[in-house]
Amino acid sequence: MRKLLIILFSAAAMTSNSQVLLDKVIAIIGKYPLLLSDLEVYQMERLKEDPNAVKCKAFEELLYSKLLLAQADRDSVTVTDAEVDGEISKRIAYYLNMFGGDENKFEAFYGKRINVFKDEIRGDVEQQLLQQKMRGKITGDTKLTPSEVRQYFQTIPADSLPLIGTELQIAQIVKMPLVSDQAKQDARAQIESYRSRIINGESFSVLAALYSEDPGSAKLGGQLPPFGRGQMVPEFEAVAFRLKKDEISEIFETSYGFHFMQLISRKGEVVDCRHILISPKTSQLDVYSGKIQLDTIQKAIIDGKISFEEAAKKYSDDKDTKQNGGLMINPAEGNTKWDNEDISQLDQNLVFMFDKLNVGDVTVPMNYVGPDGKPGYRILTIISRTEPHRMNLKDDYNKILQLAIFDKNKKEIEEWIEKRSKVTYIKIDPEYQCKLDYNWTIKD
Repeated sequence: MRKLLIILFSAAAMTSNSQVLLDKVIAIIGKYPLLLSDLEVYQMERLKEDPNAVKCKAFEELLYSKLLLAQADRDSVTVTDAEVDGEISKRIAYYLNMFGGDENKFEAFYGKRINVFKDEIRGDVEQQLLQQKMRGKITGDTKLTPSEVRQYFQTIPADSLPLIGTELQIAQIVKMPLVSDQAKQDARAQIESYRSRIINGESFSVLAALYSEDPGSAKLGGQLPPFGRGQMVPEFEAVAFRLKKDEISEIFETSYGFHFMQLISRKGEVVDCRHILISPKTSQLDVYSGKIQLDTIQKAIIDGKISFEEAAKKYSDDKDTKQNGGLMINPAEGNTKWDNEDISQLDQNLVFMFDKLNVGDVTVPMNYVGPDGKPGYRILTIISRTEPHRMNLKDDYNKILQLAIFDKNKKEIEEWIEKRSKVTYIKIDPEYQCKLDYNWTIKD
C-alpha cells in the first residue's frame, strides 16, 4: 500500500506538470484494464526504491493488484465513503506536512486546488482500500508457533544465513519540567480571553494566526487537515466529534496545553476544524531542575542504591517506557533491539556515545525533546549488547519470525493467484508477455 501511495501522488504530479503519456491497454484482468502508463509510473517508483527491480516483476505486481479488485467484485467486498474520506484525509495531511502545512505551496506544486485533487484521487484510493481488504482476506493475521519458526529456520542453508550487526537494548529515564499551577492558570486565562473575543464577533482565523502556539495550524488560521478517529489525542477527538457545524467548543486541556476549537464541517467519520492552542510556560530553571534530579538518580544507580529498572518505574516521566523499566521499543522492528541505523534515527550523537559505553554504564543527563516538542533531560543505559554474528534462533528470533511470516504469506498468495486466475478472465498484450514468478492462467 505504501508503494501504491507513492505511485498515486507521482501520477498526480506527472499530470499536473502536463506530461503526456502515449497510453494503451496492455492487459485485462476481469473488467479491469492495466494501462501502459500504470506500468511506467509503477516501474519508475520501484526503481527508485529498489535498483534491482525489473520490469516483469513490476508488471506481475500490477496484475496481482487488478486480480484483487476482480475478486473483490466476486465477493461483494466494499468500502464505505467514510473509509475513503478518512484515508484521503490522512494522505493529504501527510503531504501537507511535507510542505510545512502550507496549502498554497501544495496547490502550487500540483497545479490544482486541494478539493479538486481529492476528487481526482478518490477512485484510486477506493481501489487501494479494496485491494487492502482483499489481501487481508488472503493472508489474514498470520501467527506462527515457535515450532513453526524453528522449522522455517532449519530450511535456510547455513551458508545463506545473513550477518547481523551489533544490536543494543537501551533504557532511559526521562525528566520533564513540572508545570506550576500558576503557569496553568495564566495559560487558561490567556486562552479564555481569545475565546471571549471570538464569541463577541472577532475572527477565529485572525486570532489563531496571531496567537495560537500550534505552529503548523496557526499560519492557516488555526485550520487543521481533516482527520478521522485515532489520529489525534483522545481529548481532542472527543471534543471535535461532539461539535455541530460552526459551533465553538469550551476550553479543554490536552498534554499540549489548553485549546478551544470550531467545527468547520463533518463528513461521516472525518472532521474539519480549526483550533487555538496556548501552552503553559516553563522557565529554563524548571527545565534545569530535571537535570538536577537526574544527577541524583544517576549517582544512586551507580552507587548500587537502586537499579536502573526500579528508578525508571519510580521516577521517569516517559509513560511509554517507565512501566518497562525504561526499556525502549524500536518502532521500526517492533522489538527492543536497536542497530546503529535505528539509533541514528533517534539522535546521531547517540551512535558514537553508545560505541564507547559498556553494558550497565549510565550516561550523564542529556538534553531531550519529548513527542510534544517540550524540552527535558534524560539518562540512558545499555541493557545488553549483541555482537556481530550469523543469524541464529537465540539472538534473532523476532527477525526469523518476520521472515517466516513473509514466506508463509508469499505461499498463500501464490496458491491464491493460481486458483483465482483459472476462473478470472486474464489477457495480456503479447508484447508484454514475460516470465512471471507465480503460476498464472492466461487466456490466449
